[in-house]
Amino acid sequence: MEASLANSLQARHAGLDRMIEEEARRPAPDTARIAKLKKEKLKIKDALSLH
Repeated sequence: MEASLANSLQARHAGLDRMIEEEARRPAPDTARIAKLKKEKLKIKDALSLH
């Protein structure tokens, strides 16, 4: 995998982590949004592990 692509995916993964944490801290977190973000994060993790 190209280093720039890996770096981009890692940055996106970290950004999703932050978004999940922010949503979870809200008084009434949107669990559907959290689930969607977690699925996207897993897809990125899989892409990183394949290369």
